[in-house]
Amino acid sequence: MENTQKLVIGTSSSALFDLTESDRVYQEEGLKAYEAYQVAHEGETLAPGQAFDLVRKLLAINNLLGVSERVEVILLSRNTGDTGLRVFNSIAHHGLPISRAAFSGGGPPWRYMAPFGCHLFLSTNATDVREALDHGMAAATILPSAGSRKVSEEAGGQLRFAFDGDAVLFSDEAEQVYKSSGLQAFTESEVNAANTPLRGGPFKPFLAALHRLQQEFSKNEAPIRTALVTARSAPAHERVIKTLRDWGIRLDECLFLGGMNKAEFLQAYGADVFFDDQADHCESAKDFVATGHVPHGVANQQAG
Repeated sequence: MENTQKLVIGTSSSALFDLTESDRVYQEEGLKAYEAYQVAHEGETLAPGQAFDLVRKLLAINNLLGVSERVEVILLSRNTGDTGLRVFNSIAHHGLPISRAAFSGGGPPWRYMAPFGCHLFLSTNATDVREALDHGMAAATILPSAGSRKVSEEAGGQLRFAFDGDAVLFSDEAEQVYKSSGLQAFTESEVNAANTPLRGGPFKPFLAALHRLQQEFSKNEAPIRTALVTARSAPAHERVIKTLRDWGIRLDECLFLGGMNKAEFLQAYGADVFFDDQADHCESAKDFVATGHVPHGVANQQAG
């Protein structure tokens, strides 16, 4: 199958596995102690991290299609090859079919997204994520959970993605109006521009890749389901619907919440992962669903 048709996800070591103890050694004792610790413990299997279940479900889609590399996950890590051996040993122990990796030795690993053809990069390093987004690539900071989130045990189960709209799937052009002029001006602007498609945001290419994959299955048998979960409400919904129509992309569900808290809706939908540019939305969701903060657009400018 052509490489352009492949869905490719990049993940950092710390998103795929729980590196809490390793990170503690690095923070408290420095790089040399960290390197020695990883080598000394390379025979000990790492526990799953925040992105592990998502990765496992993604890779299971290949079994449904009978194609070994229709979906590929690539390790993009700040480790060296030496310290990364423990990560690869853990990948083998958990039976994950991941064979490609870039160990950047402390450098920004997102640089290898384009050569590998990655549609998305998941990491716990907010700096790497922000730099990837600044270079036009989809990326999200996977947030730690307090531990109450239920993790699916069914690797072959349906994988449910949930996306915020503005500054994630779409550009932040409408959100800029809201931030500068308020809700009424935002609503009036969106009603007036209802027939003008929004520009694509950083996650548009990833959503398009998911849509292509969905098209290989009948609607009732697709292993992927997608939802828009947005603070927008009528009448600002029309521009969103017409934008997706213009893109030729179908979302399975659209939730227009008018500013209501998203966490309960994500639970009702059964989301496996949720992407949002607003840090407060991510904080309220992270204990119920794997949550990726997308530090992009006007809502994140002060943090930059």
